[in-house]
Amino acid sequence: MAVDEAILEAVGQNHVPPTLRLYAWEPPCISLGYAQVSVDIDLQRLKRLGWEWVRRPTGGRAILHTDELTYSVIGPLDEPRLSGSVLESYRRLSAALLAALHLLDVPAESQSIIGVGSGASKGPVCFEVPSNYEIIVQGKKLIGSAQARRKKGVLQHGTLPLWGDLTRITQALCFQQEADRSMAAARLLARATTLETILGSRITWEAVSQAFINAFQSELNLDLTPSQLTPQEQKRTKELVREKYSNSSWLERI
Repeated sequence: MAVDEAILEAVGQNHVPPTLRLYAWEPPCISLGYAQVSVDIDLQRLKRLGWEWVRRPTGGRAILHTDELTYSVIGPLDEPRLSGSVLESYRRLSAALLAALHLLDVPAESQSIIGVGSGASKGPVCFEVPSNYEIIVQGKKLIGSAQARRKKGVLQHGTLPLWGDLTRITQALCFQQEADRSMAAARLLARATTLETILGSRITWEAVSQAFINAFQSELNLDLTPSQLTPQEQKRTKELVREKYSNSSWLERI
């Protein structure tokens, strides 16, 4: 999360070009949405599992980051592919995400409009409910995304579960009763899926990331150049880790 924000700041200052970042997490980590209450996490259970947690700069509910590909797209406000309203930029980026999945023979589609029942948004788990322009397969969410906008830049990041048990996240969240935990797990399986479940076999992280690169280049007419973080971005990342993303004033702010 600190790296994403450091790139966002550098992009806003015109120090680096618009950036597509592809990454994974080690060890597993739960991220809470910007406005989600921190008491949704059961810290004792989290510790026993050996997982970590962080608060995202974007909205939404809790996500367990493991066995996945995470992407972030970061650019200035006047970047044509990110300009306009949040939904307009979501739509453009969704086209690239769809193209990447189609390269992998995944029959995905973009969720343009969804009606959410009064009880559906109350749970702590993000992948229970698809939202506008998120990616679904046979009615189940496959890629979840969120966006943050600053004065000079836009950050959209999201996650594609590659394999594994999606219900693991419920083991580190707080529920009033164990029956509620079981019901949350059942809802999650009914509303979300993994790449392995769709295809019937595993695809490597490297193969999926290459599909993302190819699709973003072709669908959005980009010429992507591999690069490392600049010294400024590395320095700012360390500052953000210390001052924000490992600081209780940010983690427990709600």
